[in-house]
Amino acid sequence: MKLHFAALMAAASIGAMSLATPAFAQVTLKIWSIDGVDRPGIADTWSKEFDEANEDIVVEYRAVPFDELVNETLRAFATGNAPDIVSFDNPDFAMFSSRGAMLDITDRVKNSEILSKAQYFEGPLNSVTWDGKLYGIPKYTDTIGVFYNKDLFAKAGITEPPQTWDEFAADAEKLTDSAAGVYGATFSARAGEEGTFQFLPIIQMSGGGYDHVNTEGAAQVLDLWKKMIDNGWASKDVLSLGQWDSTGTFNSGNAAMAVSGPWEVDRMIEDAKFDWGVTLLPTITEGGDRSSALGGFDWGIMSTTKHPDEAFRALEFFSSKDGTMFEDFGNLPARADIALPASGDAHKDAALKVFQEQLKFAQPRGPHPEWQKISKAIYDAMQAALTGQMSSKDALDQAQASIDTILGK
Repeated sequence: MKLHFAALMAAASIGAMSLATPAFAQVTLKIWSIDGVDRPGIADTWSKEFDEANEDIVVEYRAVPFDELVNETLRAFATGNAPDIVSFDNPDFAMFSSRGAMLDITDRVKNSEILSKAQYFEGPLNSVTWDGKLYGIPKYTDTIGVFYNKDLFAKAGITEPPQTWDEFAADAEKLTDSAAGVYGATFSARAGEEGTFQFLPIIQMSGGGYDHVNTEGAAQVLDLWKKMIDNGWASKDVLSLGQWDSTGTFNSGNAAMAVSGPWEVDRMIEDAKFDWGVTLLPTITEGGDRSSALGGFDWGIMSTTKHPDEAFRALEFFSSKDGTMFEDFGNLPARADIALPASGDAHKDAALKVFQEQLKFAQPRGPHPEWQKISKAIYDAMQAALTGQMSSKDALDQAQASIDTILGK
């Protein structure tokens, strides 16, 4: 049981002869994350459990809305009021690591009996690495693949899901049934981070990256996406729909394929009234390089903490709970050494097996401290090409010029 000053004063007020002082000094750790804003999540739940398990530590947890977390933390760091631990969306982590705002935990992890770099998938681990040093640990991860309607595939005489983007477009044409209100495919190409999230893997599998976006393969796939939109094989709404709404089109039976992620599986089981499956994200050429988007959050200790040892104990505690996160919260561990428990639902178990395979190829967005500007250059180019304002090549060349300026090339 924890001893609090207010409780001791209350005891004194009813006649205690003297105040007993704690046998240990309690340390207060401030932890910030988005969890708990609209529903219980990993950070708020595990912070409470860590608090209860450690009598020498008091946790003050704060839930910060997603859109406010980065700026709120930047302000707090600048004014000396930063939390001890914060959980960021993985592309935002490099901004703080590069500015000296995160504590280097390389040696602490190396000497830990609980944490090990070898536990994690390469993509999530790269998202917490800057200049060869480790500044955090992955919290959870997600990625994207292709959901497909097996009933509509059988009706169209298609026996296998698409393995290349050319096959994806060809299948979308065959699967489109305008009279029935069914599009061949849906995805998110909106002007925002979700658009970059879905398009960056194509840049990566074509030999590029956040610093090299104007690849021939990326332009070819943009042309295919535009062809699908222009011909009505994909709705024009993909230019504005986020991933949740786009996948809803698939769930309702109005799209035969959907590019989306594992966060949709439970909703799909509830909503989809047809047989469905998941396949890996298509490659540009048959047997070509794979990539996929890397979503999820990371844990990190702020460099201004006065309690680095206790904060690292918290990270070790959180890591020790990773095996429970899928069952309790539906999030995928960022670790290759954790097998997901069977759910008993054949659709769900098969889908999650594909997404865990896809995670082997997932790459971070960046990492770079100016990621938000880089992302905007990418999704602006995507929108310009898909709406016909510019050719795919010219749009990507323009994005490359913008990114070169951002990177100081």
